[in-house]
Amino acid sequence: MENYYSYADFMKAMAQTKKISEAEKLLNEIYLDLFLKHVHRSQQEEQLMNLIDEALDTNDRNAFNRYSQQLQALKCDES
Repeated sequence: MENYYSYADFMKAMAQTKKISEAEKLLNEIYLDLFLKHVHRSQQEEQLMNLIDEALDTNDRNAFNRYSQQLQALKCDES
């Protein structure tokens, strides 16, 4: 899922008037990639929150600290 798209690639695709569909395909691919990344990150965050809740319920400090750090790292990567 680590696709990197450059503005130059998009503009090249847009410049080819015969290939407007190529530009549309590239744009759709970019949006799909962003959407999938968002969904994946949301699922990871929800799973970590559930694991943190479970660690709190069982009074497992080690698990709480581990999952909290993972959640914090995930949120730092987001920005």
